[in-house]
Amino acid sequence: MGAWSPLLGARAAALDWAMQAAADDDKPEAPTGPKKRPGAQVAVVMERVLQPNRWEDAAFRVLEVIPDEGGYGETPRMLFDDGRHSRWIYPGFRIELFPDECKGYFLNLTSGRPVWFVMWRLEEDNPLLASPQQVSVSYIECDRWMAAEEHVDNVPLPDPLCEWLRLFTNEHFRPEQKRKQRANSFLSPQERDNQSRDG
Repeated sequence: MGAWSPLLGARAAALDWAMQAAADDDKPEAPTGPKKRPGAQVAVVMERVLQPNRWEDAAFRVLEVIPDEGGYGETPRMLFDDGRHSRWIYPGFRIELFPDECKGYFLNLTSGRPVWFVMWRLEEDNPLLASPQQVSVSYIECDRWMAAEEHVDNVPLPDPLCEWLRLFTNEHFRPEQKRKQRANSFLSPQERDNQSRDG
């Protein structure tokens, strides 16, 4: 378990990292430069269990999404292996927030348990390995992945990042207005008849 211990410090520093990310995103941009999109750099930790049952050679799951401040390098590496269980870290994922995805952020935040969504795939040349492909906090983006029959796991979103996501969503999200139904007095007889049949 020695190779796993450095991540404990990373988890302990997640609060400071998240608050700093939010603070950096709130800083005013120079008028001559392009506006920086709000985002955060993260790494994904995955676990593999060999022969979890008689029908599978291996099972995979996402263990956590952690801050990536550059200390994990640029390529995936194994953190732990006891011959049956192994854990791997995949650095270098950047999550960015987009105003047109705010409905997906809203659905995630109001789910009662906001999460990271991680889409992962088996390696084509080695089915005993799997690697994450994308990380998101949008419920709708997760739904698109699942509709495409991708593997998707979720892990809890830390409270500071929930607040960061909430502030962005409150600023940019415009809920769809329900279309008002015309009063019967303004409908033609044919329209009223059609409406009664549809109802």
